[in-house]
Amino acid sequence: MKTKQVFEMIYMKNNGEISKRRVKVLSVSKETFQAYCFLRGTKRIFKINNVLAFVPVFYKERTVI
Repeated sequence: MKTKQVFEMIYMKNNGEISKRRVKVLSVSKETFQAYCFLRGTKRIFKINNVLAFVPVFYKERTVI
């Protein structure tokens, strides 16, 4: 997990609710990571054990002809 990179993730809250989020990782610790959540528009702390799927988002430049 690289910091300053954008990821898409499937996350399960402690109550069992599942959501799909796009986040930008800011810092990582042993059991959690802090990220800017684009869904909520603020910094959040996520538990690593609650992440169900985690993939990087790659941006491609568009060619204008």
